[in-house]
Amino acid sequence: MDAVTNLITRRSIRKFKSDMVPKETIEKIIEAGTYAATGMNRQSPVMIAVTNKELRDRLSALNAKIMGTDTDPFYNAPVVIIVLANKEMPTYIYDGSLVMGNLMNAAHAYGISSCWIHRAKEEFETEEGRKLLESLGIEGDYEGIGHCILGYADCDEPAPSPRKENYVYWAE
Repeated sequence: MDAVTNLITRRSIRKFKSDMVPKETIEKIIEAGTYAATGMNRQSPVMIAVTNKELRDRLSALNAKIMGTDTDPFYNAPVVIIVLANKEMPTYIYDGSLVMGNLMNAAHAYGISSCWIHRAKEEFETEEGRKLLESLGIEGDYEGIGHCILGYADCDEPAPSPRKENYVYWAE
């Protein structure tokens, strides 16, 4: 599919099969994330690709606790790509957000469903979150931007919502 069709047809999925996405496909999706635009090409974000079920479930429980629930905020998706960005860069939030967008759009291009899950900021401000980063050798002043969950949809693709009126203003 062409790039514009990909952008227009991608939808967030909130029900996943437990089937693992092939590592080669995850690698291609992550590569697209590394090519997101960043302020002055400083490349402030880093990604953590989580395919280990035990760690994925630990992250899910921590995220659920922050959300105030005991349900799985990752909707059973087997892959979680955590995007963090270096707070020393003035554009870090935008940089990380663009990485998230690239990940979701690349996933769709490869036939993989995705959704942006929030609370990464709060998750990695906890002692458990900081210890996790330390255990992975991630040093620096990083803030969690989001979790890009990946997997195979276990539901029909949702229809697009109508676009709101006055979405675009022209100054001709």
